[in-house]
Amino acid sequence: MLPFPNIDPVAIHLGPLAIRWYSLAYIAGILLGWWVVAKEHARKPIPGLTKKALDDMVMWAVIGIVVGGRLGHVLFYDPDYFLQHPVEIFYVWQGGMSFHGGLLGFAAAFFLFCRKYHIRFWALMDLFACAAPIGLFFGRIANFINGELFGRVTEMPWGMVFPQGGDLPRHPSQLYEAGVEGILLFTLLMFLLKRTRARDKEGLLTGVFLIGYACARIFSEWFRVPEGMVGPFTYGQFLSLPMLVLGLYLIVRRK
Repeated sequence: MLPFPNIDPVAIHLGPLAIRWYSLAYIAGILLGWWVVAKEHARKPIPGLTKKALDDMVMWAVIGIVVGGRLGHVLFYDPDYFLQHPVEIFYVWQGGMSFHGGLLGFAAAFFLFCRKYHIRFWALMDLFACAAPIGLFFGRIANFINGELFGRVTEMPWGMVFPQGGDLPRHPSQLYEAGVEGILLFTLLMFLLKRTRARDKEGLLTGVFLIGYACARIFSEWFRVPEGMVGPFTYGQFLSLPMLVLGLYLIVRRK
């Protein structure tokens, strides 16, 4: 088995303030995602996306992702606990964010954003879809550094003993997800964005992202310790099924 690299979850100590890798992962994902959108917008502008609107996007993204991600974790994964400890819903620094909730919060925030600035919703979502795997990659790396969301027990030579996972080697499923949800999906979407006319069919790239993420998550959940089950599906797989259906709908509609 491989040794688990015991990296301090706190990246920087500034007196009493502790800046965690998890926080830096969110910041890096949002800022790099904004950079991708701004660069592509400069190449082929979206009507209504002014410089002021472009600058405001970061604030809207942060609010949508953090609020949606936290509420998604509370409602999807541990509602009974938070019903008994409602104050801890606001303890976001302790971790506990749901990608599916973050996606819903992000979509809701930018639906309002597009209405405010009179921007075509799917045109903007297509650019964000291409940038989203960047945040997914950094988020999974942060999960790995924290030693959380680890995989099932394995006999493969690259299994790792995680500090919170007992004495048996487990799949480093966070790295699997970083590779599939992050690197592979980003490569596919950027190829479609740069080498095809997919952007001309608004909603198509969003559909590809939704299908790609859903398939990647359903696959990687087979190696990851499930956070709960819904029939034969893990929570992660079950919550990815609506994404798969919506992605197929968008692609068929645009075709």
